[in-house]
Amino acid sequence: SLETRAGEIFGILGPNGAGKTTFLKILAGLILPTAGRALVGGIDVARHDQAVKRSIGFVTSDERSFYWRLTGLENLEFFGRLYGLSAAQARSIGRSLLQVMEMEALADRQFMSYSTGMKQRLAIARALLHDPPVLCLDEPTRSLDPIAAKHLRRFVIERLNRERGKTVLLATHNLQEAEEMCGRLVVLDRGRVLRQGSLAEITAGLPGRDHYILVVSGLGTPPADPRWSVEVERRDGTLARLMAAVDRDGRAFSDLLRGLLEARGTIVSCARREPGLQEVFDMMAPDEERSDP
Repeated sequence: SLETRAGEIFGILGPNGAGKTTFLKILAGLILPTAGRALVGGIDVARHDQAVKRSIGFVTSDERSFYWRLTGLENLEFFGRLYGLSAAQARSIGRSLLQVMEMEALADRQFMSYSTGMKQRLAIARALLHDPPVLCLDEPTRSLDPIAAKHLRRFVIERLNRERGKTVLLATHNLQEAEEMCGRLVVLDRGRVLRQGSLAEITAGLPGRDHYILVVSGLGTPPADPRWSVEVERRDGTLARLMAAVDRDGRAFSDLLRGLLEARGTIVSCARREPGLQEVFDMMAPDEERSDP
């Protein structure tokens, strides 16, 4: 089981086939769950699918349902009417959303002339036509170049989440993207929840070592011990920048610091480096492989 909170960006992570898209489609009322229940704002998606659809906007990365010969605004007007808006409402809201998406200059251009990034922004605008409190984004940056992907991520964080208060469910296998955007995460594998929570909660108790970045003055050779590995990343005069990987046994890190001081080094700074999500997957993988029949 998992639960998201109103107003947060919640990451849904996992490799291909983990169940990310299926999960979002169930929440959006596009497919029914074969077991269990899914609730959106306390509403059962299987029993009250129309009410749920009014609460959710769904955006995919492989959008094929726009009409290519219509303009961006005409597409929004068409889909606005399907949401039950009057013609005047659909046009007014469509223009407003194009402005929010910073696409007002493109309103009268045919959809077929849009770049991939423009098409993705128009898909988000369409999902906002009925002003849902929840947005489901299924790998929204998958087909975008790095610059367009960065702009879209910032737009979702700043304009949709912070300014408009939208709850965002983000399905992705881009681990750095989830780390940048999401306060809480769930890791799925073949339809199962492996872990969920903040990055710190997800990584707590995993095998492996803690990683630290230290800047030390006056150090010769770093102390050696089987409980840690220390790499001198660079030297600048008397300063050395060290990358240390330390066993999680409760004493190894304090012993490393003591060893640096005994080697006549002066510790200028020390910071713990949180593991990236790729490292989290790598640490989880052995246990999952052992659980296979």
